[in-house]
Amino acid sequence: MTALTSPSRTTARPSPAGAPPSAPRRRATRRRWFVAVVFALPALLLLGVLVVYPMLFSVGRSFFDATGTRFVGGDNYTEMFRDPATLKAIRNSTIWVVVAPTLLTGLGLILAVLTEKVRWATAFKLLLFLPMAVSFLAAGIIFRLAYEEDPDRGVLNAVAVGVHGTFQDTSSYPTARARDGQGLTKAGDGSFRTTDAARPGRTVNLPLVGVRPDELPAGAAPARDAASAEAGPDELRGVVYLDFTPGGGGEQGTVDTKESGLPRMAVEAVRDGEVAARATTGADGSFRFAGLGAGSYELRLPAGNFAPPYEGVSWLGPALVTPAVIGAYLWIWTGFAMVLIGAGLSALPRETLEAARMDGANEWQIFRRITVPLLAPVLTVVFVTLVINVMKVFDLVYIIAPGPVQEEATVLATQMWLVSFGGGQDQGLGSALGVLLLVLVVPAMLFNVRRFRRSQS
Repeated sequence: MTALTSPSRTTARPSPAGAPPSAPRRRATRRRWFVAVVFALPALLLLGVLVVYPMLFSVGRSFFDATGTRFVGGDNYTEMFRDPATLKAIRNSTIWVVVAPTLLTGLGLILAVLTEKVRWATAFKLLLFLPMAVSFLAAGIIFRLAYEEDPDRGVLNAVAVGVHGTFQDTSSYPTARARDGQGLTKAGDGSFRTTDAARPGRTVNLPLVGVRPDELPAGAAPARDAASAEAGPDELRGVVYLDFTPGGGGEQGTVDTKESGLPRMAVEAVRDGEVAARATTGADGSFRFAGLGAGSYELRLPAGNFAPPYEGVSWLGPALVTPAVIGAYLWIWTGFAMVLIGAGLSALPRETLEAARMDGANEWQIFRRITVPLLAPVLTVVFVTLVINVMKVFDLVYIIAPGPVQEEATVLATQMWLVSFGGGQDQGLGSALGVLLLVLVVPAMLFNVRRFRRSQS
Protein backbone atom coordinates (compact mmCIF):
# COMPACT_ATOMS: atom_id res chain seq x y z
CA MET A 1 0.00 0.00 0.00
CA THR A 2 1.42 3.26 -1.06
CA ALA A 3 1.44 5.95 1.60
CA LEU A 4 0.08 9.25 0.47
CA THR A 5 2.05 12.21 1.73
CA SER A 6 0.72 15.78 1.80
CA PRO A 7 2.92 18.71 0.81
CA SER A 8 4.91 20.06 3.72
CA ARG A 9 3.71 23.28 5.41
CA THR A 10 5.71 25.77 7.37
CA THR A 11 3.81 26.85 10.45
CA ALA A 12 4.87 30.16 12.03
CA ARG A 13 5.25 29.89 15.73
CA PRO A 14 5.11 32.79 18.11
CA SER A 15 8.43 33.88 19.49
CA PRO A 16 8.96 32.80 23.04
CA ALA A 17 8.66 35.44 25.71
CA GLY A 18 11.68 37.74 25.84
CA ALA A 19 12.84 36.79 22.31
CA PRO A 20 13.72 39.70 19.97
CA PRO A 21 10.96 40.64 17.47
CA SER A 22 11.22 39.35 13.94
CA ALA A 23 12.47 41.55 11.09
CA PRO A 24 8.97 42.25 9.64
CA ARG A 25 7.73 43.42 13.02
CA ARG A 26 10.76 45.66 13.47
CA ARG A 27 10.18 47.20 10.05
CA ALA A 28 6.47 47.83 10.85
CA THR A 29 7.39 49.45 14.16
CA ARG A 30 9.99 51.69 12.50
CA ARG A 31 7.46 52.63 9.83
CA ARG A 32 4.89 53.67 12.45
CA TRP A 33 7.46 55.77 14.31
CA PHE A 34 8.56 57.39 11.06
CA VAL A 35 4.98 58.33 10.15
CA ALA A 36 4.37 59.67 13.65
CA VAL A 37 7.52 61.80 13.55
CA VAL A 38 6.68 63.14 10.09
CA PHE A 39 3.24 64.27 11.22
CA ALA A 40 4.44 65.63 14.58
CA LEU A 41 7.53 67.39 13.24
CA PRO A 42 5.78 70.63 12.04
CA ALA A 43 4.06 71.01 15.38
CA LEU A 44 7.29 70.28 17.25
CA LEU A 45 9.16 72.84 15.15
CA LEU A 46 6.53 75.50 15.83
CA LEU A 47 6.54 74.63 19.52
CA GLY A 48 10.30 74.93 19.61
CA VAL A 49 10.42 78.22 17.70
CA LEU A 50 7.48 79.91 19.45
CA VAL A 51 7.75 78.47 22.97
CA VAL A 52 10.94 76.62 23.84
CA TYR A 53 13.44 78.99 22.21
CA PRO A 54 11.85 82.23 23.59
CA MET A 55 11.66 80.64 27.04
CA LEU A 56 15.33 79.61 27.05
CA PHE A 57 16.37 82.94 25.53
CA SER A 58 14.47 84.86 28.24
CA VAL A 59 16.12 82.80 30.98
CA GLY A 60 19.55 83.57 29.51
CA ARG A 61 18.71 87.24 28.86
CA SER A 62 17.68 87.72 32.49
CA PHE A 63 21.35 87.36 33.54
CA PHE A 64 22.48 90.34 31.42
CA ASP A 65 22.11 94.09 31.83
CA ALA A 66 19.69 96.39 29.98
CA THR A 67 21.91 96.53 26.90
CA GLY A 68 22.38 92.75 26.80
CA THR A 69 26.18 93.03 26.59
CA ARG A 70 27.31 92.71 30.21
CA PHE A 71 26.70 89.64 32.37
CA VAL A 72 25.25 90.71 35.74
CA GLY A 73 24.30 87.34 37.24
CA GLY A 74 21.36 87.55 39.61
CA ASP A 75 21.33 91.36 39.88
CA ASN A 76 18.12 91.61 37.85
CA TYR A 77 16.35 89.24 40.24
CA THR A 78 17.62 91.22 43.23
CA GLU A 79 16.51 94.50 41.65
CA MET A 80 13.14 92.97 40.80
CA PHE A 81 12.27 92.46 44.47
CA ARG A 82 13.57 95.90 45.44
CA ASP A 83 11.49 97.82 42.92
CA PRO A 84 8.28 99.21 44.55
CA ALA A 85 6.39 98.95 41.24
CA THR A 86 7.26 95.26 40.93
CA LEU A 87 6.23 94.59 44.52
CA LYS A 88 2.94 96.33 43.81
CA ALA A 89 2.52 94.16 40.69
CA ILE A 90 3.12 91.03 42.79
CA ARG A 91 0.55 92.24 45.33
CA ASN A 92 -2.03 92.92 42.62
CA SER A 93 -1.34 89.57 40.96
CA THR A 94 -1.91 87.87 44.33
CA ILE A 95 -5.26 89.68 44.64
CA TRP A 96 -6.17 88.50 41.14
CA VAL A 97 -5.22 84.87 41.88
CA VAL A 98 -7.16 84.79 45.15
CA VAL A 99 -10.26 86.76 44.14
CA ALA A 100 -10.99 86.19 40.46
CA PRO A 101 -10.84 82.34 40.24
CA THR A 102 -12.73 81.99 43.53
CA LEU A 103 -15.54 84.30 42.43
CA LEU A 104 -15.71 82.78 38.96
CA THR A 105 -15.84 79.21 40.25
CA GLY A 106 -18.53 80.15 42.77
CA LEU A 107 -20.59 82.07 40.22
CA GLY A 108 -20.20 79.30 37.66
CA LEU A 109 -21.36 76.68 40.18
CA ILE A 110 -24.39 78.73 41.28
CA LEU A 111 -25.43 79.56 37.72
CA ALA A 112 -24.90 75.98 36.54
CA VAL A 113 -27.17 74.68 39.29
CA LEU A 114 -29.79 77.37 38.72
CA THR A 115 -29.91 76.88 34.96
CA GLU A 116 -31.12 73.33 35.55
CA LYS A 117 -34.27 74.87 37.02
CA VAL A 118 -34.74 77.41 34.20
CA ARG A 119 -37.03 76.57 31.33
CA TRP A 120 -34.90 78.35 28.75
CA ALA A 121 -31.60 76.99 30.05
CA THR A 122 -29.91 76.78 26.64
CA ALA A 123 -30.68 80.39 25.75
CA PHE A 124 -29.56 81.53 29.21
CA LYS A 125 -26.24 79.68 28.88
CA LEU A 126 -25.72 81.10 25.41
CA LEU A 127 -26.34 84.62 26.68
CA LEU A 128 -23.80 84.24 29.47
CA PHE A 129 -21.25 82.59 27.20
CA LEU A 130 -21.42 85.31 24.52
CA PRO A 131 -18.78 87.57 26.18
CA MET A 132 -16.24 84.82 25.50
CA ALA A 133 -16.59 85.70 21.82
CA VAL A 134 -15.51 89.29 22.54
CA SER A 135 -11.78 89.97 22.43
CA PHE A 136 -10.09 91.33 25.52
CA LEU A 137 -9.29 94.50 23.58
CA ALA A 138 -12.94 95.14 22.74
CA ALA A 139 -14.05 94.21 26.28
CA GLY A 140 -11.49 96.61 27.73
CA ILE A 141 -12.78 99.46 25.57
CA ILE A 142 -16.38 98.65 26.54
CA PHE A 143 -15.64 98.71 30.25
CA ARG A 144 -13.38 101.75 29.99
CA LEU A 145 -16.41 103.63 28.68
CA ALA A 146 -18.76 102.03 31.22
CA TYR A 147 -16.48 103.13 34.08
CA GLU A 148 -16.21 106.77 32.89
CA GLU A 149 -16.63 109.16 35.80
CA ASP A 150 -18.74 111.59 33.76
CA PRO A 151 -22.37 110.41 34.20
CA ASP A 152 -23.16 111.62 30.68
CA ARG A 153 -20.70 109.03 29.28
CA GLY A 154 -20.24 106.30 31.89
CA VAL A 155 -23.29 104.07 32.20
CA LEU A 156 -22.42 102.88 35.73
CA ASN A 157 -22.15 106.41 37.08
CA ALA A 158 -25.32 107.40 35.22
CA VAL A 159 -27.12 104.63 37.12
CA ALA A 160 -25.44 105.65 40.40
CA VAL A 161 -26.41 109.30 39.95
CA GLY A 162 -29.99 108.32 39.06
CA VAL A 163 -30.35 106.12 42.14
CA HIS A 164 -28.77 108.77 44.35
CA GLY A 165 -31.13 111.44 42.99
CA THR A 166 -34.12 109.18 43.73
CA PHE A 167 -33.38 109.03 47.44
CA GLN A 168 -31.66 112.36 48.01
CA ASP A 169 -32.28 115.78 46.51
CA THR A 170 -29.36 117.46 44.84
CA SER A 171 -28.48 121.12 45.10
CA SER A 172 -29.62 123.42 42.31
CA TYR A 173 -27.05 126.13 43.12
CA PRO A 174 -23.55 124.63 43.38
CA THR A 175 -21.95 127.74 41.83
CA ALA A 176 -23.90 130.39 43.76
CA ARG A 177 -22.08 132.89 45.95
CA ALA A 178 -22.99 135.99 47.94
CA ARG A 179 -22.95 139.47 46.42
CA ASP A 180 -20.04 141.29 48.07
CA GLY A 181 -20.97 143.99 50.53
CA GLN A 182 -24.70 143.25 50.46
CA GLY A 183 -25.23 141.71 53.89
CA LEU A 184 -24.21 138.06 53.33
CA THR A 185 -20.90 136.42 54.25
CA LYS A 186 -19.65 132.89 53.75
CA ALA A 187 -18.99 130.82 56.86
CA GLY A 188 -16.32 128.15 57.26
CA ASP A 189 -18.84 125.31 56.83
CA GLY A 190 -19.88 126.57 53.37
CA SER A 191 -23.11 128.27 54.48
CA PHE A 192 -23.97 131.97 53.99
CA ARG A 193 -25.11 134.14 56.89
CA THR A 194 -26.43 137.65 57.33
CA THR A 195 -24.04 140.18 58.81
CA ASP A 196 -26.84 142.22 60.41
CA ALA A 197 -29.43 140.85 62.81
CA ALA A 198 -33.02 140.66 61.58
CA ARG A 199 -36.12 141.16 63.73
CA PRO A 200 -39.74 140.08 63.27
CA GLY A 201 -41.81 142.55 61.27
CA ARG A 202 -39.10 143.07 58.65
CA THR A 203 -38.48 141.87 55.08
CA VAL A 204 -34.88 140.86 54.28
CA ASN A 205 -33.33 140.63 50.82
CA LEU A 206 -30.61 137.99 50.36
CA PRO A 207 -28.82 138.59 47.01
CA LEU A 208 -26.77 135.84 45.37
CA VAL A 209 -24.77 135.75 42.14
CA GLY A 210 -22.87 133.12 40.17
CA VAL A 211 -25.93 131.32 38.77
CA ARG A 212 -26.52 131.48 35.02
CA PRO A 213 -30.09 132.55 34.19
CA ASP A 214 -30.49 129.56 31.84
CA GLU A 215 -29.56 127.20 34.71
CA LEU A 216 -32.33 128.37 37.04
CA PRO A 217 -34.80 125.67 38.12
CA ALA A 218 -37.94 125.35 36.06
CA GLY A 219 -40.74 127.56 37.37
CA ALA A 220 -38.51 130.28 38.83
CA ALA A 221 -40.54 133.52 39.05
CA PRO A 222 -39.57 137.21 39.32
CA ALA A 223 -38.64 138.24 42.87
CA ARG A 224 -40.01 141.81 42.69
CA ASP A 225 -43.39 141.17 44.33
CA ALA A 226 -41.90 139.06 47.14
CA ALA A 227 -39.45 141.83 48.02
CA SER A 228 -42.27 144.34 48.37
CA ALA A 229 -44.40 142.13 50.66
CA GLU A 230 -44.92 143.43 54.21
CA ALA A 231 -44.23 141.26 57.25
CA GLY A 232 -46.54 140.98 60.25
CA PRO A 233 -45.40 141.87 63.77
CA ASP A 234 -44.55 138.24 64.68
CA GLU A 235 -43.17 137.12 61.34
CA LEU A 236 -39.99 137.55 59.39
CA ARG A 237 -40.17 137.63 55.62
CA GLY A 238 -37.51 137.71 52.97
CA VAL A 239 -36.50 136.82 49.43
CA VAL A 240 -33.48 134.97 48.08
CA TYR A 241 -32.88 136.17 44.55
CA LEU A 242 -30.36 136.27 41.74
CA ASP A 243 -28.89 139.78 41.83
CA PHE A 244 -28.32 139.93 38.11
CA THR A 245 -30.35 141.65 35.39
CA PRO A 246 -30.17 139.97 31.97
CA GLY A 247 -28.98 142.48 29.37
CA GLY A 248 -27.32 144.72 31.98
CA GLY A 249 -28.60 147.51 34.16
CA GLY A 250 -30.14 147.23 37.57
CA GLU A 251 -28.75 148.16 40.97
CA GLN A 252 -26.70 145.86 43.19
CA GLY A 253 -28.45 144.84 46.39
CA THR A 254 -31.86 145.94 45.07
CA VAL A 255 -34.48 143.61 43.62
CA ASP A 256 -35.04 144.86 40.10
CA THR A 257 -37.96 144.06 37.85
CA LYS A 258 -36.21 141.45 35.71
CA GLU A 259 -34.38 139.67 38.52
CA SER A 260 -35.49 136.15 39.40
CA GLY A 261 -36.09 134.51 42.72
CA LEU A 262 -34.20 131.32 43.65
CA PRO A 263 -36.77 128.62 44.45
CA ARG A 264 -36.31 125.56 46.71
CA MET A 265 -33.57 127.24 48.75
CA ALA A 266 -33.42 126.24 52.44
CA VAL A 267 -33.35 129.16 54.90
CA GLU A 268 -32.87 129.01 58.68
CA ALA A 269 -33.54 131.54 61.40
CA VAL A 270 -30.83 131.16 64.06
CA ARG A 271 -30.95 132.61 67.60
CA ASP A 272 -28.23 132.10 70.21
CA GLY A 273 -26.64 129.42 68.03
CA GLU A 274 -29.84 127.35 67.81
CA VAL A 275 -32.11 127.02 64.77
CA ALA A 276 -35.41 128.64 65.74
CA ALA A 277 -37.25 128.09 62.44
CA ARG A 278 -36.76 126.68 58.97
CA ALA A 279 -38.33 127.56 55.64
CA THR A 280 -37.96 126.80 51.93
CA THR A 281 -38.20 129.50 49.30
CA GLY A 282 -41.09 129.54 46.83
CA ALA A 283 -40.96 130.01 43.08
CA ASP A 284 -40.27 133.73 43.49
CA GLY A 285 -37.57 133.13 46.13
CA SER A 286 -39.76 134.25 49.01
CA PHE A 287 -39.69 132.71 52.49
CA ARG A 288 -41.60 133.38 55.72
CA PHE A 289 -41.01 132.59 59.38
CA ALA A 290 -44.19 132.93 61.43
CA GLY A 291 -44.69 132.92 65.19
CA LEU A 292 -41.21 134.15 66.05
CA GLY A 293 -40.60 135.58 69.47
CA ALA A 294 -39.25 139.08 69.98
CA GLY A 295 -35.53 139.51 69.54
CA SER A 296 -32.90 139.45 66.85
CA TYR A 297 -32.20 136.54 64.51
CA GLU A 298 -29.43 135.56 62.15
CA LEU A 299 -30.58 134.24 58.77
CA ARG A 300 -28.57 131.37 57.37
CA LEU A 301 -28.49 129.66 53.96
CA PRO A 302 -27.17 126.15 54.83
CA ALA A 303 -24.22 124.67 52.93
CA GLY A 304 -26.49 121.99 51.48
CA ASN A 305 -27.91 124.61 49.12
CA PHE A 306 -24.52 124.94 47.47
CA ALA A 307 -23.16 121.40 47.59
CA PRO A 308 -21.63 120.21 44.31
CA PRO A 309 -23.81 117.70 42.49
CA TYR A 310 -23.24 114.00 43.06
CA GLU A 311 -21.02 112.77 40.23
CA GLY A 312 -21.02 109.07 41.01
CA VAL A 313 -18.15 106.73 41.96
CA SER A 314 -14.55 107.05 40.83
CA TRP A 315 -14.40 103.49 39.49
CA LEU A 316 -10.99 104.00 37.91
CA GLY A 317 -9.46 105.83 40.85
CA PRO A 318 -6.51 104.37 42.78
CA ALA A 319 -8.74 102.66 45.34
CA LEU A 320 -11.14 100.86 42.98
CA VAL A 321 -9.25 100.34 39.74
CA THR A 322 -8.19 96.74 40.48
CA PRO A 323 -11.70 95.60 41.57
CA ALA A 324 -13.10 97.38 38.49
CA VAL A 325 -10.79 95.48 36.13
CA ILE A 326 -11.58 92.20 37.93
CA GLY A 327 -15.27 92.96 37.38
CA ALA A 328 -14.67 93.18 33.62
CA TYR A 329 -12.80 89.87 33.76
CA LEU A 330 -15.73 88.25 35.59
CA TRP A 331 -18.10 89.43 32.86
CA ILE A 332 -16.01 87.67 30.22
CA TRP A 333 -15.23 84.37 31.97
CA THR A 334 -18.36 83.59 34.00
CA GLY A 335 -19.92 81.81 31.03
CA PHE A 336 -16.81 79.64 30.62
CA ALA A 337 -16.95 78.49 34.25
CA MET A 338 -20.71 77.92 34.09
CA VAL A 339 -20.54 75.77 30.94
CA LEU A 340 -17.71 73.55 32.24
CA ILE A 341 -19.34 73.06 35.62
CA GLY A 342 -22.71 72.51 33.93
CA ALA A 343 -21.14 69.72 31.85
CA GLY A 344 -19.90 68.07 35.04
CA LEU A 345 -23.27 68.57 36.67
CA SER A 346 -25.08 66.81 33.82
CA ALA A 347 -22.88 63.75 34.37
CA LEU A 348 -23.82 63.33 38.04
CA PRO A 349 -25.74 60.13 38.89
CA ARG A 350 -29.37 61.21 39.12
CA GLU A 351 -30.33 58.19 41.20
CA THR A 352 -28.10 59.49 44.00
CA LEU A 353 -29.86 62.84 44.01
CA GLU A 354 -33.30 61.23 43.88
CA ALA A 355 -32.39 58.85 46.71
CA ALA A 356 -31.36 61.83 48.85
CA ARG A 357 -34.67 63.55 48.11
CA MET A 358 -36.61 60.41 49.03
CA ASP A 359 -34.68 60.27 52.31
CA GLY A 360 -35.95 63.77 53.14
CA ALA A 361 -32.95 65.94 52.23
CA ASN A 362 -33.80 69.46 51.14
CA GLU A 363 -32.21 71.17 48.11
CA TRP A 364 -29.59 73.01 50.17
CA GLN A 365 -28.47 69.77 51.84
CA ILE A 366 -28.31 68.02 48.46
CA PHE A 367 -26.26 70.88 47.03
CA ARG A 368 -23.84 71.07 49.97
CA ARG A 369 -23.36 67.39 50.76
CA ILE A 370 -23.84 65.65 47.39
CA THR A 371 -23.56 68.02 44.43
CA VAL A 372 -20.45 69.94 45.55
CA PRO A 373 -18.45 66.84 46.69
CA LEU A 374 -19.24 65.00 43.45
CA LEU A 375 -18.27 68.07 41.42
CA ALA A 376 -15.01 68.60 43.33
CA PRO A 377 -12.78 67.30 40.48
CA VAL A 378 -14.49 69.57 37.94
CA LEU A 379 -14.38 72.56 40.29
CA THR A 380 -10.67 71.98 40.88
CA VAL A 381 -9.89 71.86 37.16
CA VAL A 382 -11.91 75.05 36.53
CA PHE A 383 -10.25 76.85 39.44
CA VAL A 384 -6.70 75.88 38.44
CA THR A 385 -7.36 76.75 34.78
CA LEU A 386 -8.56 80.20 35.83
CA VAL A 387 -5.54 80.65 38.10
CA ILE A 388 -3.25 80.02 35.11
CA ASN A 389 -5.31 82.45 33.04
CA VAL A 390 -5.31 85.31 35.55
CA MET A 391 -1.55 84.98 36.00
CA LYS A 392 -1.19 86.08 32.38
CA VAL A 393 -3.85 88.80 32.33
CA PHE A 394 -2.57 91.84 30.45
CA ASP A 395 -5.06 93.33 27.96
CA LEU A 396 -7.77 94.35 30.40
CA VAL A 397 -5.39 95.98 32.87
CA TYR A 398 -3.53 97.88 30.19
CA ILE A 399 -6.66 99.15 28.42
CA ILE A 400 -9.04 99.88 31.31
CA ALA A 401 -6.66 101.47 33.83
CA PRO A 402 -5.99 105.15 32.91
CA GLY A 403 -2.41 106.34 32.66
CA PRO A 404 -2.27 108.13 36.06
CA VAL A 405 -3.37 104.99 37.94
CA GLN A 406 -1.71 102.42 35.68
CA GLU A 407 0.87 101.70 38.36
CA GLU A 408 -1.87 101.10 40.95
CA ALA A 409 -3.47 98.40 38.78
CA THR A 410 -0.33 96.84 37.29
CA VAL A 411 0.17 93.07 37.44
CA LEU A 412 3.23 90.97 36.58
CA ALA A 413 2.40 90.73 32.87
CA THR A 414 1.86 94.48 32.44
CA GLN A 415 4.89 95.28 34.58
CA MET A 416 7.02 92.98 32.41
CA TRP A 417 5.84 94.82 29.29
CA LEU A 418 6.30 98.28 30.82
CA VAL A 419 9.84 97.50 32.01
CA SER A 420 10.87 95.93 28.70
CA PHE A 421 9.08 98.00 26.05
CA GLY A 422 6.78 100.58 27.65
CA GLY A 423 9.43 103.15 28.53
CA GLY A 424 11.79 101.22 30.79
CA GLN A 425 13.79 99.68 27.93
CA ASP A 426 15.42 97.25 30.38
CA GLN A 427 14.92 93.85 28.80
CA GLY A 428 17.20 92.21 31.33
CA LEU A 429 14.85 93.12 34.18
CA GLY A 430 11.85 92.40 31.95
CA SER A 431 13.19 88.92 31.21
CA ALA A 432 13.62 88.31 34.94
CA LEU A 433 9.97 89.24 35.43
CA GLY A 434 9.04 86.83 32.64
CA VAL A 435 10.98 84.04 34.34
CA LEU A 436 9.21 84.82 37.62
CA LEU A 437 5.85 84.60 35.86
CA LEU A 438 6.89 81.27 34.31
CA VAL A 439 7.94 79.88 37.69
CA LEU A 440 4.56 80.84 39.17
CA VAL A 441 2.52 79.40 36.29
CA VAL A 442 4.32 76.08 35.79
CA PRO A 443 3.20 74.44 39.10
CA ALA A 444 -0.45 75.16 38.32
CA MET A 445 -0.02 73.77 34.79
CA LEU A 446 1.62 70.58 36.10
CA PHE A 447 -1.15 70.16 38.65
CA ASN A 448 -3.77 70.46 35.92
CA VAL A 449 -1.96 67.97 33.66
CA ARG A 450 -1.66 65.43 36.49
CA ARG A 451 -5.34 65.71 37.29
CA PHE A 452 -6.22 65.31 33.63
CA ARG A 453 -4.10 62.16 33.32
CA ARG A 454 -5.57 60.78 36.52
CA SER A 455 -9.10 61.34 35.25
CA GLN A 456 -8.20 59.69 31.93
CA SER A 457 -6.85 56.62 33.69
